Amino acid sequence: MYSPVSAGTAGWQWLCPSAAGSRPGRCLGSLPPTAAPAPPAPSLPRAQNPAITEAGTALPAQAVSNLNINDVLGNYSLTLIDALDTLAVMGNSSEFQKAVKLVIDTVSFDKDSTVQVFEATIRVLGSLLSAHIIITDTKQPFGDMSIKDYDNELLHLAHDLAVRLLPAFENTKTGIPYPRVNLKKGVPPDSHNETCTAGAGSLLVEFGILSRLLGDSTFEWVARRAVKALWSLRSNNTGLLGNVVNIQTGHWVGKQSGLGAGSDSFYEYLLKSYILFGEKEDLDMFNSAYQNIQNHLRRGREACNEGEGDPPLYVNVNMYTGQLMNTWIDSLQAFFPGLQVLIGDVEDAICLHAFYYAIWKRYGALPERYNWQLQAPDVPFYPLRPELVESTYLLYQATKNPFYLHVGMDILQSLEKYTKAKCGYATLHHVVDKTKEDRMESFFLSETCKYLYLLFDEENPVHRSGNKFMFTTEGHVVSVDERFRSSLWEDILPAGEHSLKAKPSEPKAANFSSNCNRVPDERRYLLPLKSNYMRQIDRMVGLI
Repeated sequence: MYSPVSAGTAGWQWLCPSAAGSRPGRCLGSLPPTAAPAPPAPSLPRAQNPAITEAGTALPAQAVSNLNINDVLGNYSLTLIDALDTLAVMGNSSEFQKAVKLVIDTVSFDKDSTVQVFEATIRVLGSLLSAHIIITDTKQPFGDMSIKDYDNELLHLAHDLAVRLLPAFENTKTGIPYPRVNLKKGVPPDSHNETCTAGAGSLLVEFGILSRLLGDSTFEWVARRAVKALWSLRSNNTGLLGNVVNIQTGHWVGKQSGLGAGSDSFYEYLLKSYILFGEKEDLDMFNSAYQNIQNHLRRGREACNEGEGDPPLYVNVNMYTGQLMNTWIDSLQAFFPGLQVLIGDVEDAICLHAFYYAIWKRYGALPERYNWQLQAPDVPFYPLRPELVESTYLLYQATKNPFYLHVGMDILQSLEKYTKAKCGYATLHHVVDKTKEDRMESFFLSETCKYLYLLFDEENPVHRSGNKFMFTTEGHVVSVDERFRSSLWEDILPAGEHSLKAKPSEPKAANFSSNCNRVPDERRYLLPLKSNYMRQIDRMVGLI
């Protein structure tokens, strides 16, 4: 049993017994067998942003084949594909067109390669769809990104990949997909029956877009069936979901409920599916999930910027009892402030973001897993993840507070100082000694660099074109328009599996603790979090 310690010293007042956690990763269950004035905003011209400038360079033709092949990379030019829309967002039409032609000429999914369904969907399928939408957009908001004689080749590639992923949804008693599939042979005979909530339940945005572009309900249907199957397995007591489930029995193998690895994008896609498709049931599920998260995962004082007590923090709990399971958070949880911004819960987002930024300030990176009781990393590597940058970008868009530009500058300078290597940017093997690994994840280009670039580019078409855009969980840009809010197949869904279409409107989450109107304009040039609360968080992570 841990002993309580006060917020003013080293820990949290609501400590409970700890339970061992699982090895961190994007998908846990699918492992292979406001008081002080803020300083003025920094100026960051595009030409002086070296990380982003290097990220905007398309891969040469000789770099098409991956050397380090595994079930994430898939041996299908992952980084090249994942970075396509980043080039478009940066306005680099020549490199975008060159990269698209390279994909069309060289990429094939007809490979004896076993891949993660989730990673292939968000990194590859999502990027192909995003680039196709950009190419075929008659408004061309990012400049001339058209491809001469383009004949929907990227859409055909996306369709081909999705068809090869479909066997994962077959022969499961719950409708929840297998975590892995061989692109030529289907589900491997020795495949595990366990998958994580995020991996199985975060396919709807990409599969739904594909279905609506093709006029074929198959892809959206299987993805939506998986979401509903997971949703039906939530606890009757708390309304929470676990993080690892058996796809045949529906039994929860991992009973941890949290916002990080194994769970994160499930909640994200409930909201984003509603934003994109307008299906009311998606918003209803999100509202219910968000309320249950507030009731059972949130600890600390009720308000972010007022009152007494510990800073708000979302912890890992048992899905059935709501009791604390461990005393760590992982870096993927840093996405949650950005999601809170999307629903207007800006005040709570400010507080949670400040906690992750304090950890960054201490180490110059976010450790994959951080133990907030021990004030030390449990898992010390940093694979260039984007989640803190994403939340920083969205908070700046919501508040226009230059504090978040300073956060972005701090992150950028840390990346330049600690992760830059001869041929790119390297994963940090250990955030304390800053040793590196010979690996740069594709999401560094598709997300981390993109969000940093957009943070400082006020005039980017994403912000100024008049179009509405949404980012997928992999950071791919998708236009929010009417064609994705209409489908032809509601009448073929099984009875009870479709709901009324919501009118295009601003999504509103039920019962959140505060809203955008509680961040008045006069606070724009003050610290977003009062200085005494900021110091409290700094003490919590050992900065002071």
